[in-house]
Amino acid sequence: ALRLLFKMLSSCSKVGDPRPGQPYKGGNFCAFLPDNREGQKTAVLLRKAFERGLTFQIKSCNGEERVAWGLIPHKTSWDGGKARNGYPDAQYLREVCTVL
Repeated sequence: ALRLLFKMLSSCSKVGDPRPGQPYKGGNFCAFLPDNREGQKTAVLLRKAFERGLTFQIKSCNGEERVAWGLIPHKTSWDGGKARNGYPDAQYLREVCTVL
């Protein structure tokens, strides 16, 4: 399995975020892909999306701004099936590549 680790630091939101100039909390995020040709191809696309600022967004939660997953679906668990953002999910790689 491929494991993608993202460490998002706390900072202040920018123009285009829900509340520009407000501090937000960062966090550690982890996603999983199968270690095969399709998984590796998807990892390259996910990296490009991350570099372009498309992977995360600032969301308000209980009056606090924090980094959260954006609109690109990620598998955050290796098991539990589609309902728990995990595998097995036979359609995931095709679906995420369509989004990317």
